[in-house]
Amino acid sequence: MSKEMLTLEAFEEASEIVKKVTQETKLVYSDYLSELTGNKIYLKPENMQFTGAYKVRGAYYKMSTLTDEERQKGLITASAGNHAQGVAYAAKCYHAKATIVMPTTTPLMKVTRTKSYGAEVILHGDVYDEACAYAYELAQEHGYTFIHPFDDEAVATGQGTITMEIFKELPLVDYILVPIGGGGLATGVSTLAKLLNPKIRVIGVEPAGANCMQESVKNGKVTTLPEVTTIADGTAVKTPGSKIFPYIQENLDDIMTVEDKELVVAFLDMVENHKMVVENSGLLTVAALKQLQPANKKVVAILSGGNMDIITMSSVVQQGLIFRDRIFSVSVLLPDKPGELCRVASIIAKESGNVIKLEHNQFVSTNRNVAVELRITMEAFGTEHKNQIIAALERENYQPKVVATSI
Repeated sequence: MSKEMLTLEAFEEASEIVKKVTQETKLVYSDYLSELTGNKIYLKPENMQFTGAYKVRGAYYKMSTLTDEERQKGLITASAGNHAQGVAYAAKCYHAKATIVMPTTTPLMKVTRTKSYGAEVILHGDVYDEACAYAYELAQEHGYTFIHPFDDEAVATGQGTITMEIFKELPLVDYILVPIGGGGLATGVSTLAKLLNPKIRVIGVEPAGANCMQESVKNGKVTTLPEVTTIADGTAVKTPGSKIFPYIQENLDDIMTVEDKELVVAFLDMVENHKMVVENSGLLTVAALKQLQPANKKVVAILSGGNMDIITMSSVVQQGLIFRDRIFSVSVLLPDKPGELCRVASIIAKESGNVIKLEHNQFVSTNRNVAVELRITMEAFGTEHKNQIIAALERENYQPKVVATSI
Protein backbone atom coordinates (compact mmCIF):
# COMPACT_ATOMS: atom_id res chain seq x y z
CA MET A 1 0.00 0.00 0.00
CA SER A 2 1.38 3.36 -1.00
CA LYS A 3 0.17 5.33 2.01
CA GLU A 4 1.25 4.41 5.51
CA MET A 5 -1.60 3.32 7.72
CA LEU A 6 -2.21 3.58 11.47
CA THR A 7 -0.73 7.09 11.59
CA LEU A 8 -2.55 10.09 13.05
CA GLU A 9 -3.00 11.49 9.53
CA ALA A 10 -4.50 8.20 8.28
CA PHE A 11 -6.87 8.03 11.25
CA GLU A 12 -8.00 11.62 10.62
CA GLU A 13 -8.62 10.87 6.95
CA ALA A 14 -10.48 7.66 7.79
CA SER A 15 -12.66 9.50 10.33
CA GLU A 16 -13.88 11.86 7.61
CA ILE A 17 -14.41 9.10 5.04
CA VAL A 18 -16.40 6.72 7.27
CA LYS A 19 -18.84 9.49 8.20
CA LYS A 20 -20.48 8.80 4.82
CA VAL A 21 -21.65 5.35 5.98
CA THR A 22 -21.79 5.50 9.78
CA GLN A 23 -24.29 6.79 12.26
CA GLU A 24 -23.11 8.86 15.20
CA THR A 25 -23.07 6.43 18.13
CA LYS A 26 -22.99 8.80 21.08
CA LEU A 27 -21.63 7.51 24.38
CA VAL A 28 -24.29 6.27 26.80
CA TYR A 29 -23.57 6.76 30.51
CA SER A 30 -24.64 3.71 32.51
CA ASP A 31 -25.87 4.44 36.03
CA TYR A 32 -26.45 0.73 36.58
CA LEU A 33 -22.96 -0.44 35.58
CA SER A 34 -21.29 2.54 37.28
CA GLU A 35 -22.96 1.70 40.58
CA LEU A 36 -22.13 -1.99 40.14
CA THR A 37 -18.40 -1.41 39.45
CA GLY A 38 -17.48 1.79 41.30
CA ASN A 39 -16.27 3.39 38.06
CA LYS A 40 -17.90 5.85 35.66
CA ILE A 41 -19.01 3.55 32.85
CA TYR A 42 -19.80 4.81 29.35
CA LEU A 43 -21.02 2.53 26.56
CA LYS A 44 -20.01 3.06 22.92
CA PRO A 45 -23.07 1.53 21.16
CA GLU A 46 -21.74 0.36 17.79
CA ASN A 47 -24.66 -2.09 17.82
CA MET A 48 -26.68 0.94 16.66
CA GLN A 49 -24.79 1.24 13.36
CA PHE A 50 -26.84 0.85 10.17
CA THR A 51 -25.28 -2.59 9.52
CA GLY A 52 -25.58 -3.49 13.21
CA ALA A 53 -21.83 -3.36 13.95
CA TYR A 54 -18.62 -1.31 13.75
CA LYS A 55 -17.23 -3.40 10.89
CA VAL A 56 -18.58 -1.10 8.18
CA ARG A 57 -15.92 1.43 9.25
CA GLY A 58 -12.93 -0.71 8.30
CA ALA A 59 -14.59 -2.20 5.22
CA TYR A 60 -15.58 1.18 3.77
CA TYR A 61 -12.25 2.84 4.51
CA LYS A 62 -10.36 -0.09 2.98
CA MET A 63 -12.59 0.17 -0.09
CA SER A 64 -11.71 3.87 -0.42
CA THR A 65 -7.98 3.02 -0.59
CA LEU A 66 -8.41 0.55 -3.49
CA THR A 67 -7.99 1.50 -7.14
CA ASP A 68 -10.96 1.35 -9.53
CA GLU A 69 -9.34 -1.68 -11.13
CA GLU A 70 -9.07 -3.53 -7.80
CA ARG A 71 -12.72 -2.79 -7.04
CA GLN A 72 -13.94 -3.83 -10.48
CA LYS A 73 -12.24 -7.26 -10.19
CA GLY A 74 -14.83 -8.03 -7.53
CA LEU A 75 -14.28 -8.23 -3.79
CA ILE A 76 -14.15 -11.27 -1.58
CA THR A 77 -13.86 -11.80 2.16
CA ALA A 78 -14.58 -14.32 4.90
CA SER A 79 -16.59 -13.44 7.97
CA ALA A 80 -18.74 -14.83 10.75
CA GLY A 81 -21.22 -12.07 10.00
CA ASN A 82 -20.47 -8.45 10.84
CA HIS A 83 -17.51 -7.90 8.50
CA ALA A 84 -19.57 -9.66 5.83
CA GLN A 85 -22.30 -7.05 6.14
CA GLY A 86 -19.73 -4.24 6.27
CA VAL A 87 -18.04 -5.36 3.04
CA ALA A 88 -21.37 -6.10 1.31
CA TYR A 89 -22.67 -2.63 2.19
CA ALA A 90 -19.43 -0.87 1.23
CA ALA A 91 -19.33 -2.77 -2.08
CA LYS A 92 -22.90 -1.70 -2.78
CA CYS A 93 -21.89 1.96 -2.17
CA TYR A 94 -19.04 1.57 -4.69
CA HIS A 95 -21.17 -0.46 -7.17
CA ALA A 96 -18.74 -3.39 -6.88
CA LYS A 97 -19.49 -7.12 -6.81
CA ALA A 98 -18.91 -8.83 -3.45
CA THR A 99 -18.56 -12.52 -2.57
CA ILE A 100 -18.66 -13.46 1.11
CA VAL A 101 -17.61 -16.84 2.53
CA MET A 102 -19.26 -17.50 5.90
CA PRO A 103 -18.96 -20.49 8.26
CA THR A 104 -21.87 -22.94 8.02
CA THR A 105 -22.64 -22.15 11.68
CA THR A 106 -23.38 -18.46 10.94
CA PRO A 107 -26.84 -17.41 12.26
CA LEU A 108 -29.43 -17.19 9.49
CA MET A 109 -30.14 -13.51 10.20
CA LYS A 110 -26.52 -12.54 9.41
CA VAL A 111 -26.60 -14.53 6.17
CA THR A 112 -29.91 -12.95 5.10
CA ARG A 113 -28.77 -9.42 5.94
CA THR A 114 -25.52 -9.90 3.99
CA LYS A 115 -27.45 -11.09 0.94
CA SER A 116 -29.81 -8.11 1.25
CA TYR A 117 -26.92 -5.76 0.39
CA GLY A 118 -26.45 -7.59 -2.91
CA ALA A 119 -23.53 -9.86 -1.99
CA GLU A 120 -23.18 -13.50 -3.01
CA VAL A 121 -22.88 -15.67 0.12
CA ILE A 122 -21.05 -19.03 0.19
CA LEU A 123 -21.30 -21.14 3.34
CA HIS A 124 -18.13 -23.15 4.00
CA GLY A 125 -16.37 -24.63 7.06
CA ASP A 126 -17.35 -24.85 10.73
CA VAL A 127 -15.31 -21.87 11.95
CA TYR A 128 -14.06 -18.55 10.54
CA ASP A 129 -10.54 -19.90 9.84
CA GLU A 130 -11.88 -22.59 7.48
CA ALA A 131 -14.10 -20.07 5.68
CA CYS A 132 -11.12 -17.73 5.31
CA ALA A 133 -8.90 -20.42 3.75
CA TYR A 134 -11.61 -21.14 1.17
CA ALA A 135 -12.07 -17.41 0.42
CA TYR A 136 -8.32 -17.17 -0.39
CA GLU A 137 -8.69 -20.11 -2.79
CA LEU A 138 -11.59 -18.41 -4.59
CA ALA A 139 -9.70 -15.08 -4.73
CA GLN A 140 -6.80 -16.80 -6.49
CA GLU A 141 -9.05 -18.76 -8.81
CA HIS A 142 -11.18 -15.79 -9.94
CA GLY A 143 -8.77 -12.86 -9.42
CA TYR A 144 -10.96 -11.22 -6.77
CA THR A 145 -9.57 -8.52 -4.44
CA PHE A 146 -9.42 -9.99 -0.93
CA ILE A 147 -10.43 -7.79 2.02
CA HIS A 148 -9.27 -9.38 5.25
CA PRO A 149 -11.65 -8.88 8.19
CA PHE A 150 -8.89 -7.96 10.64
CA ASP A 151 -5.32 -8.62 9.45
CA ASP A 152 -5.12 -5.50 7.31
CA GLU A 153 -3.69 -2.13 8.34
CA ALA A 154 -6.23 -0.10 6.34
CA VAL A 155 -9.14 -2.06 7.83
CA ALA A 156 -7.67 -1.56 11.34
CA THR A 157 -7.28 2.18 10.63
CA GLY A 158 -10.97 2.36 9.73
CA GLN A 159 -11.96 0.56 12.92
CA GLY A 160 -9.82 2.96 14.97
CA THR A 161 -12.11 5.86 14.02
CA ILE A 162 -14.17 4.74 17.03
CA THR A 163 -11.42 6.12 19.27
CA MET A 164 -11.56 9.52 17.54
CA GLU A 165 -15.27 9.74 18.41
CA ILE A 166 -14.67 8.62 22.01
CA PHE A 167 -12.02 11.31 22.54
CA LYS A 168 -14.23 14.04 21.07
CA GLU A 169 -16.95 13.24 23.58
CA LEU A 170 -14.83 12.18 26.55
CA PRO A 171 -11.31 13.66 26.25
CA LEU A 172 -10.32 12.58 29.76
CA VAL A 173 -11.21 8.90 29.33
CA ASP A 174 -9.01 6.66 31.54
CA TYR A 175 -9.79 3.17 30.19
CA ILE A 176 -11.14 1.77 26.94
CA LEU A 177 -12.31 -1.85 26.86
CA VAL A 178 -12.39 -3.42 23.40
CA PRO A 179 -13.51 -6.90 22.24
CA ILE A 180 -10.94 -9.06 20.43
CA GLY A 181 -11.56 -11.69 17.77
CA GLY A 182 -8.72 -11.49 15.27
CA GLY A 183 -7.50 -8.15 16.62
CA GLY A 184 -8.36 -5.55 13.96
CA LEU A 185 -10.62 -3.45 16.18
CA ALA A 186 -8.23 -3.65 19.15
CA THR A 187 -5.33 -2.63 16.89
CA GLY A 188 -7.07 0.46 15.54
CA VAL A 189 -8.57 1.52 18.86
CA SER A 190 -5.41 1.03 20.95
CA THR A 191 -3.00 2.55 18.40
CA LEU A 192 -4.99 5.77 18.02
CA ALA A 193 -5.65 5.95 21.78
CA LYS A 194 -1.92 5.83 22.51
CA LEU A 195 -1.19 8.45 19.80
CA LEU A 196 -3.72 10.80 21.40
CA ASN A 197 -2.86 10.05 25.03
CA PRO A 198 -0.06 7.58 25.92
CA LYS A 199 -1.35 7.38 29.53
CA ILE A 200 -4.71 5.90 28.59
CA ARG A 201 -5.11 2.19 29.33
CA VAL A 202 -6.63 0.04 26.59
CA ILE A 203 -7.71 -3.45 27.58
CA GLY A 204 -8.73 -6.20 25.17
CA VAL A 205 -11.41 -8.73 26.10
CA GLU A 206 -11.68 -12.23 24.63
CA PRO A 207 -13.98 -15.21 25.23
CA ALA A 208 -12.26 -17.70 27.54
CA GLY A 209 -12.88 -20.40 24.91
CA ALA A 210 -11.30 -18.39 22.09
CA ASN A 211 -8.38 -16.50 23.66
CA CYS A 212 -6.03 -16.64 20.67
CA MET A 213 -4.64 -13.12 21.23
CA GLN A 214 -3.98 -13.68 24.92
CA GLU A 215 -2.03 -16.85 24.10
CA SER A 216 -0.14 -15.08 21.31
CA VAL A 217 0.91 -12.18 23.54
CA LYS A 218 1.95 -14.62 26.26
CA ASN A 219 4.05 -16.61 23.76
CA GLY A 220 5.46 -13.49 22.08
CA LYS A 221 4.32 -14.74 18.66
CA VAL A 222 1.11 -15.38 16.72
CA THR A 223 -0.32 -18.61 18.12
CA THR A 224 -3.09 -20.82 16.73
CA LEU A 225 -5.52 -22.42 19.18
CA PRO A 226 -6.31 -26.11 18.58
CA GLU A 227 -10.04 -25.31 18.82
CA VAL A 228 -12.42 -22.55 19.83
CA THR A 229 -15.61 -22.95 21.85
CA THR A 230 -17.75 -19.92 22.63
CA ILE A 231 -21.24 -18.52 22.12
CA ALA A 232 -19.56 -15.27 20.99
CA ASP A 233 -19.47 -16.31 17.31
CA GLY A 234 -18.13 -12.94 16.12
CA THR A 235 -14.92 -13.46 18.11
CA ALA A 236 -14.52 -17.22 17.59
CA VAL A 237 -11.10 -16.97 15.93
CA LYS A 238 -8.29 -19.56 16.18
CA THR A 239 -5.44 -17.41 14.82
CA PRO A 240 -5.07 -13.63 15.30
CA GLY A 241 -3.67 -11.34 12.59
CA SER A 242 0.09 -11.46 12.03
CA LYS A 243 0.39 -8.03 10.32
CA ILE A 244 -1.40 -6.28 13.18
CA PHE A 245 0.14 -8.34 16.01
CA PRO A 246 3.09 -5.94 16.60
CA TYR A 247 0.60 -3.07 17.16
CA ILE A 248 -1.23 -5.16 19.76
CA GLN A 249 2.05 -5.97 21.53
CA GLU A 250 2.96 -2.30 21.63
CA ASN A 251 -0.35 -0.60 22.40
CA LEU A 252 -2.60 -3.00 24.32
CA ASP A 253 -2.09 -2.82 28.08
CA ASP A 254 -3.78 -6.06 29.05
CA ILE A 255 -6.11 -8.83 27.85
CA MET A 256 -8.96 -10.20 29.96
CA THR A 257 -11.09 -13.25 29.27
CA VAL A 258 -14.78 -13.82 29.94
CA GLU A 259 -16.72 -17.08 30.35
CA ASP A 260 -19.82 -17.67 28.19
CA LYS A 261 -22.00 -17.74 31.31
CA GLU A 262 -21.03 -14.12 32.05
CA LEU A 263 -22.07 -13.05 28.54
CA VAL A 264 -25.52 -14.53 29.08
CA VAL A 265 -25.99 -12.47 32.26
CA ALA A 266 -24.60 -9.34 30.56
CA PHE A 267 -27.18 -9.71 27.77
CA LEU A 268 -29.95 -9.57 30.37
CA ASP A 269 -28.37 -6.47 31.96
CA MET A 270 -28.27 -4.65 28.61
CA VAL A 271 -31.85 -5.50 27.69
CA GLU A 272 -33.33 -4.70 31.10
CA ASN A 273 -31.29 -1.64 32.03
CA HIS A 274 -30.50 -0.05 28.64
CA LYS A 275 -33.19 -1.50 26.34
CA MET A 276 -30.39 -2.50 23.94
CA VAL A 277 -29.84 -5.75 22.04
CA VAL A 278 -26.10 -6.49 21.98
CA GLU A 279 -24.67 -9.69 20.50
CA ASN A 280 -22.46 -11.95 22.61
CA SER A 281 -19.15 -10.67 21.17
CA GLY A 282 -20.25 -7.10 21.85
CA LEU A 283 -20.98 -7.99 25.47
CA LEU A 284 -17.41 -9.09 26.23
CA THR A 285 -16.47 -5.60 27.46
CA VAL A 286 -19.57 -5.32 29.68
CA ALA A 287 -18.93 -8.72 31.27
CA ALA A 288 -15.27 -7.77 31.90
CA LEU A 289 -16.08 -4.54 33.78
CA LYS A 290 -16.19 -6.26 37.17
CA GLN A 291 -12.59 -7.45 36.66
CA LEU A 292 -11.35 -3.83 36.63
CA GLN A 293 -9.58 -2.97 39.89
CA PRO A 294 -9.42 0.86 39.88
CA ALA A 295 -12.27 2.94 41.29
CA ASN A 296 -13.89 6.14 40.05
CA LYS A 297 -12.20 6.02 36.63
CA LYS A 298 -13.86 7.03 33.35
CA VAL A 299 -14.25 3.76 31.45
CA VAL A 300 -15.61 3.26 27.93
CA ALA A 301 -16.86 -0.20 27.00
CA ILE A 302 -17.19 -0.69 23.24
CA LEU A 303 -20.33 -2.63 22.30
CA SER A 304 -19.11 -3.91 18.95
CA GLY A 305 -22.37 -5.17 17.46
CA GLY A 306 -25.99 -6.16 17.87
CA ASN A 307 -26.59 -8.74 15.15
CA MET A 308 -28.16 -11.58 17.13
CA ASP A 309 -30.79 -13.89 15.65
CA ILE A 310 -34.07 -14.37 17.51
CA ILE A 311 -33.52 -18.06 18.33
CA THR A 312 -30.14 -17.33 19.95
CA MET A 313 -31.68 -14.37 21.75
CA SER A 314 -34.52 -16.41 23.26
CA SER A 315 -32.05 -19.08 24.40
CA VAL A 316 -29.74 -16.46 25.97
CA VAL A 317 -32.65 -14.76 27.79
CA GLN A 318 -33.83 -18.10 29.19
CA GLN A 319 -30.33 -19.08 30.34
CA GLY A 320 -29.79 -15.61 31.83
CA LEU A 321 -32.96 -15.87 33.91
CA ILE A 322 -31.86 -19.29 35.18
CA PHE A 323 -28.30 -18.10 35.99
CA ARG A 324 -29.73 -15.14 37.91
CA ASP A 325 -32.16 -17.39 39.85
CA ARG A 326 -35.02 -15.46 38.32
CA ILE A 327 -36.43 -18.80 37.15
CA PHE A 328 -35.78 -22.03 39.04
CA SER A 329 -37.29 -25.49 39.58
CA VAL A 330 -37.76 -27.57 42.72
CA SER A 331 -38.90 -31.13 43.24
CA VAL A 332 -41.04 -31.97 46.28
CA LEU A 333 -42.49 -35.30 47.39
CA LEU A 334 -46.04 -35.24 48.77
CA PRO A 335 -48.77 -37.74 49.64
CA ASP A 336 -51.18 -38.45 46.76
CA LYS A 337 -54.31 -37.07 48.40
CA PRO A 338 -56.67 -34.14 47.73
CA GLY A 339 -55.53 -30.69 48.83
CA GLU A 340 -51.75 -31.28 48.82
CA LEU A 341 -51.16 -29.42 45.57
CA CYS A 342 -53.26 -26.52 46.82
CA ARG A 343 -51.25 -26.43 50.06
CA VAL A 344 -47.91 -26.25 48.24
CA ALA A 345 -49.24 -23.54 45.89
CA SER A 346 -50.44 -21.40 48.81
CA ILE A 347 -47.00 -21.59 50.52
CA ILE A 348 -45.37 -20.35 47.31
CA ALA A 349 -48.05 -17.64 46.82
CA LYS A 350 -47.48 -16.30 50.37
CA GLU A 351 -43.81 -15.79 49.49
CA SER A 352 -44.78 -13.98 46.22
CA GLY A 353 -43.40 -16.77 44.02
CA ASN A 354 -45.04 -17.13 40.60
CA VAL A 355 -45.58 -20.69 39.35
CA ILE A 356 -45.03 -20.99 35.59
CA LYS A 357 -44.99 -24.80 35.15
CA LEU A 358 -46.03 -27.89 37.10
CA GLU A 359 -45.12 -31.53 36.45
CA HIS A 360 -46.91 -34.20 38.48
CA ASN A 361 -45.28 -37.64 38.51
CA GLN A 362 -47.41 -40.30 40.25
CA PHE A 363 -44.96 -43.10 39.44
CA VAL A 364 -41.96 -41.90 41.44
CA SER A 365 -42.80 -44.53 44.09
CA THR A 366 -44.65 -47.88 44.02
CA ASN A 367 -46.65 -46.68 47.05
CA ARG A 368 -48.51 -43.58 45.84
CA ASN A 369 -49.94 -42.95 49.31
CA VAL A 370 -46.41 -42.39 50.58
CA ALA A 371 -45.26 -40.01 47.82
CA VAL A 372 -45.79 -38.54 44.38
CA GLU A 373 -43.33 -36.08 42.88
CA LEU A 374 -44.26 -32.51 42.08
CA ARG A 375 -41.81 -30.47 39.98
CA ILE A 376 -42.49 -26.77 40.18
CA THR A 377 -40.87 -24.18 37.92
CA MET A 378 -41.35 -20.64 39.18
CA GLU A 379 -40.27 -17.02 38.86
CA ALA A 380 -38.42 -15.18 41.62
CA PHE A 381 -36.76 -11.78 42.00
CA GLY A 382 -33.31 -13.35 42.39
CA THR A 383 -31.22 -15.62 44.61
CA GLU A 384 -32.40 -14.15 47.93
CA HIS A 385 -36.06 -14.54 46.99
CA LYS A 386 -35.46 -18.08 45.68
CA ASN A 387 -33.88 -19.08 49.01
CA GLN A 388 -36.81 -17.49 50.87
CA ILE A 389 -39.34 -19.65 48.94
CA ILE A 390 -37.27 -22.82 49.53
CA ALA A 391 -37.02 -22.03 53.27
CA ALA A 392 -40.81 -21.58 53.47
CA LEU A 393 -41.37 -25.02 51.91
CA GLU A 394 -38.88 -26.54 54.36
CA ARG A 395 -40.68 -24.96 57.34
CA GLU A 396 -43.84 -26.76 56.22
CA ASN A 397 -41.95 -30.09 56.34
CA TYR A 398 -41.52 -30.47 52.59
CA GLN A 399 -38.02 -31.33 51.45
CA PRO A 400 -37.56 -29.29 48.26
CA LYS A 401 -34.67 -30.27 46.00
CA VAL A 402 -33.47 -27.76 43.41
CA VAL A 403 -33.44 -29.49 40.00
CA ALA A 404 -32.37 -28.49 36.47
CA THR A 405 -34.78 -26.07 34.86
CA SER A 406 -36.19 -26.63 31.41
CA ILE A 407 -38.81 -24.25 30.04
